[in-house]
Amino acid sequence: MSRLVVNENLTLDGVMQSPAGPDEDRRDGFEHGGWAPPYFDQVMGDVAAEGMAKGGAMLFGRRTFEQFASFWSTQPDDNPFAAVLNNRQKYVASTTLEEPLSWRNSTLLQGDVMEAVAKLKQQSDDLVVLGSGELVQSLIGANLVDEYVLQIHPLVLGSGRRLFPDGGPSTALRLVDTKTTTTGVVIATYRPAEPATG
Repeated sequence: MSRLVVNENLTLDGVMQSPAGPDEDRRDGFEHGGWAPPYFDQVMGDVAAEGMAKGGAMLFGRRTFEQFASFWSTQPDDNPFAAVLNNRQKYVASTTLEEPLSWRNSTLLQGDVMEAVAKLKQQSDDLVVLGSGELVQSLIGANLVDEYVLQIHPLVLGSGRRLFPDGGPSTALRLVDTKTTTTGVVIATYRPAEPATG
């Protein structure tokens, strides 16, 4: 069975909203967008490249898919990240999008999303989730996440949508790897204390 790996940028207070740019996600009046780029360094780049080299399909929620597609689909394939993102198989969870999807190698999941993801996990390739907070929270609730790669930034925002919101399920995790960047970001890899099912 394949693994489902969640990759997220977080602040110390668990905020994952709008890390890349000021207008990425202004829901609920969020005004702190673009908090992650100042912390990017070679260590983070190497970790990202290592993760992409492992292969596997990608899984997106609608909002993150549209943001990634609008940027990466226009980048030349001599950009190594663009080459991977554009050529990798992508699955999208959405109730509003319709096929055909504009970004090549993208497939809209049909029917119940959690059931569709559980079926994908029966295939040989791993599934990697970037961003897609609402989708990730549903995946956590359905016990489908096998690994979390959390880039925890030395920053407290005090507001914003969090990866693990109040009222979410209780989840015991075990730390399996850590790396520290030159800018103080801790890249922590966790797996559930009990293997995920599905």
